Amino acid sequence: MLNQYLKVTLMHFTPLSVCSHAIRTCWQSFDKGDFGGEKDCDLIDKVGNRYRHSSTLEHLFYSFYIQGISRACLQELARHRMASLSVKSSRYTLKELKKEESFLPINDENYTRAERFIVFTKNEKTNRMCIYALENLREILNDGISNDIAKFAMPESYRTELTWSINARSLQNFLSLRSSKKALWEIQELAFSVYEALPKEHQFLFKPFMQLESQ
Repeated sequence: MLNQYLKVTLMHFTPLSVCSHAIRTCWQSFDKGDFGGEKDCDLIDKVGNRYRHSSTLEHLFYSFYIQGISRACLQELARHRMASLSVKSSRYTLKELKKEESFLPINDENYTRAERFIVFTKNEKTNRMCIYALENLREILNDGISNDIAKFAMPESYRTELTWSINARSLQNFLSLRSSKKALWEIQELAFSVYEALPKEHQFLFKPFMQLESQ
């Protein structure tokens, strides 16, 4: 994993029995269910995935706490519907940066300190330029410029965190697109981390949508 600060925590999820109940509502077949058991898991997979009545999967919701992604990754995540995002305030984030000492000269110690605030790539020149951008932002803050103005100088690599809630149908779409090798490497890592954070008994709903092996 390139982004060592990435952390995904599952905060809440809907029991599978809610989805199977919704499916059985359509045919009034409650007497045939085991609500959350193996029989109803097969029913959910058959109706929701194989028969593609995927609207029934919208009864399943998941809430994650995502830490350590860049603002660039956040921008891509925000394209996915239907989902709700509550993001850490940049005003609060910049207060943390203002307290830091200079990140120059760029040496091992300052490189490590900078990585707490920005996501690094595999390209060393890009990483160095991000550190200079971070230092420029720190200087702006210490010149007394308000956070609401200073945030316009935040680099795309700047870290943030959020609470993200999404239904199973939309999550299938997210995992299908973002586990692909064509996706930005950072959101690929996020996709696999989200999948791994899911309850084991729910992963059967999403495994067919994963495009690559976990990195």
